[in-house]
Amino acid sequence: MPLQIHQFPCLSDNYGFLVRDVATGKTACIDTPDAEAILVQLEKLGWELDFILNTHWHPDHAGGNEKLYAATGATIIGPQEVTRIAPVHHEARPGETVLLGETQLAVIDSGGHTLGHLAYYDAEGGVAFVGDTLFALGCGRMFEGDPEQMWASLSRLAALPDDTVVYCAHEYTASNARFALSVDDDPALRARADQVFAARERGEATVPTTIGLEKATNPFLRAPALRPGLAPAQAFAEIRAAKDSFKG
Repeated sequence: MPLQIHQFPCLSDNYGFLVRDVATGKTACIDTPDAEAILVQLEKLGWELDFILNTHWHPDHAGGNEKLYAATGATIIGPQEVTRIAPVHHEARPGETVLLGETQLAVIDSGGHTLGHLAYYDAEGGVAFVGDTLFALGCGRMFEGDPEQMWASLSRLAALPDDTVVYCAHEYTASNARFALSVDDDPALRARADQVFAARERGEATVPTTIGLEKATNPFLRAPALRPGLAPAQAFAEIRAAKDSFKG
């Protein structure tokens, strides 16, 4: 049976995600950007929190772990790096499966933004929670990893089915679109950028996205085509360096 997914904005530009296995009612939050906001949403929905699934250790992703655990007793699952700021009950590793009731979530190595970053993928439901690795029209900064690691992680995500629905953790799409237009003049990108700008003017979310849409328009996934003649990781590194210095 499918997951129920409840998305809500929190902090300045984060999204929170509560996911519920329909068959069993087991519920998890993907990261803990804002413990108070998550508790409010749980009460509004009438859901009880069973698990916290962290993608990486940054405070806007794991900073609410201890408060949520104190309030709910939820089991904390995440990469070992999360222990920098809070304990975990189970260290998730790439290649394993996390069970949320009857839903199987594959753990994918998506390091690069941080070294131990993980993504969670429900193959049956066709959804992936990717934290700060892949964004709509963008990707995360490499605070700890290098271009080779990040490109490998993006390639693993790009290998998922095109119709996979991708839940990324921030509303960065308009700024990502402005950068994308500076390095890519593809008509599909221009059309998508116009849609993004209009959606944000209306106050609408641009998350989730899909793997297929990102492969078609995201300059980081299109890096080899935008920098022909370079090795894929080197092409990605050039595009990422351009984004890091972009002021538009």
